[in-house]
Amino acid sequence: MRRLLLALPFALLPLAIAQAAEVHDHEHEHGSLGAHEHGVGRLNAVLDGLALELELESPAMNLVGFEHAPSTDTDKAKVAAARAQLEQPLVLFSLPKAAGCVVAKQELQSPLFGDKPDANEHDDDDDHDADAKAADGHEHHHEHSEIHAHYQLTCAKPDVLKTLDLSQIFKTFPATVKIQVQLISPSGQQGVEATAQAATLKF
Repeated sequence: MRRLLLALPFALLPLAIAQAAEVHDHEHEHGSLGAHEHGVGRLNAVLDGLALELELESPAMNLVGFEHAPSTDTDKAKVAAARAQLEQPLVLFSLPKAAGCVVAKQELQSPLFGDKPDANEHDDDDDHDADAKAADGHEHHHEHSEIHAHYQLTCAKPDVLKTLDLSQIFKTFPATVKIQVQLISPSGQQGVEATAQAATLKF
């Protein structure tokens, strides 16, 4: 059952790409779906009782416009601005004030933030790059930097959360073309693909 649900967003992709092609001429990205793909983010959203958990993963390119370690003042300013925006989940996810949601915990991770993605990572990046390509090239490699944001919120009135509105994410980070969402709520689990034109999801 779970495999079927997880496959659902991918079944919708050909139609979505065809519809978006006119607007987004750069929608010719190819490669494995669910992997690192520019313009595509991933979101897991779980509403369970008073708890709302949101986990957003995105290529850094979608959020700051590059994937290398920031070296210039301009790059550093872009990273700082993106981080500041990601530190405001109530705004970013357009959560209604009536729901009374407060942030219980949040965690932002990215090589661009100077974080070490793995506690076992060597300090010598060159050595690690060689190791990463040889061992697990799909994880932690610097040419494909990811930004990972994890939020745990407590909502006093979760019944108010009828929908999840992602429109602010698309406005804040316009290089994000679509977000593949796994949504789990009291009504069940669903796989949905959100775009700027269809940014509101039902819990």
